[in-house]
Amino acid sequence: MANADTHLHKSGHTMIDWRPEDPQFWKERGHAVATRNLWISIPNLLLAFSVWMVWSVVVAKLPAIGFDYTTGQLFWLAALPGLSGATLRIFYSFMIPIFGGRLWTTLSSASLLLPAIGIGYSVQNPETPYVVFLALALMCGFGGGNFASSMANIAYFYPKKTKGNALALNAGLGNLGVSVMQFVVPMVITAGVFGAIGGEPVTLANGSQLWIQNAGFIWVPFIVVSALAAWFGMNDIADAKASFSEQSIIFKRTHNWIMCILYTGTFGSFIGYSAGFPLLMKTQFPDVNVLSYAFLGPLVGALSRAGTGWISDKFGGGRVTFWTFLGMIISVWGVLQFLPSEANAAGNFWGFFACFMALFFLTGVGNASTFQMIPTIMAHQVPIHEPHLKGDNLRKQIERESAAIIAFTSAIAAYGAFFIPKAYGTSISMTGAPNGALWAFLYFYVICVVITWIFYSRKNAPVSC
Repeated sequence: MANADTHLHKSGHTMIDWRPEDPQFWKERGHAVATRNLWISIPNLLLAFSVWMVWSVVVAKLPAIGFDYTTGQLFWLAALPGLSGATLRIFYSFMIPIFGGRLWTTLSSASLLLPAIGIGYSVQNPETPYVVFLALALMCGFGGGNFASSMANIAYFYPKKTKGNALALNAGLGNLGVSVMQFVVPMVITAGVFGAIGGEPVTLANGSQLWIQNAGFIWVPFIVVSALAAWFGMNDIADAKASFSEQSIIFKRTHNWIMCILYTGTFGSFIGYSAGFPLLMKTQFPDVNVLSYAFLGPLVGALSRAGTGWISDKFGGGRVTFWTFLGMIISVWGVLQFLPSEANAAGNFWGFFACFMALFFLTGVGNASTFQMIPTIMAHQVPIHEPHLKGDNLRKQIERESAAIIAFTSAIAAYGAFFIPKAYGTSISMTGAPNGALWAFLYFYVICVVITWIFYSRKNAPVSC
């Protein structure tokens, strides 16, 4: 019998018998398989974030190499990957149960080659039409879409007691791709990394040279290696298979929509601030070399997400989320105090920067806490909505709905990558300053605090977590 059970565990790359909540199974087999899939998933997701947000750095350099675009046009290029990435996430949310995690991770990672190579060739020609850059910016959204499917996939592998930490590691170290990109790209564009095959540099007025094409080309070999690792090293879970119609039940779940709001407040803020931070600093503090500091914000946010998942597992995601939003309100108010103003025309860069670092840190904590809440909420809600389900069938339904909601909320929240940079641009165009946008963000966090308290963190909340 033991040999038969062992044989049933796996067929090719598909895990036929997957029981992460069974302590013996998890110890003997499950943990090792889940860990391998997690550590292949992370670099694929990191590269997805790098390609998704690459325009946040490229736009700051386009004017220097001969592209005469307005501030509004540059903000559009920074914002469009967020728009397409968020929209693609809606579709990617449902792909893992349909195609399987192994195949979809491979295909979605390989798709990143299109914008990476496209950017590398297009920026070398100053005659490249603006519409081509718009199309490439939209294609960078492939990277944004990957997050939804990646998180849904990893959610299936782990038991409830460690799911929050596993998701925090996958998302947090994946989010690190934004910081890696904002650190790596400013370096590689100053050197002929690929020699003659990488194209000629642009010589600037001060005599220095820039290889902007490397902002795209640098990711190509890593994407190829990571996609191959996904194909040969990852697994599918047979129980995770489900049609779109089976997953679409989440649209009837009230808490799905509530968590969309809260995750927009945390992850939407993280990715939106990451996309707009370099250009915001450049417009408000033009004398500062912004690319020397821009990568630190996403770095802080990604590491705080990866390192704080255990806090929510221990104290409850709802409680952590409540206090996180209060901290974000204070941080945004601080940012507003240090911006250039009539009273202080130059503003205070270091005060502004410190408050933004606090804001990035808190978005990371909130990203981990909100995702930890979802499996807990559904473990409470599914038995109420599906009282006929018992035992293993109930467990599978909870896992299916939790994974689908995790993916779908990430899709809605990703629109922050579009709306935050666009809000900056609109506010600056209308008033000459980004203050209006920041006040709008602050008011939104107040709403999130109230929602969290009413539904999850107060005594006698509908779902205390």
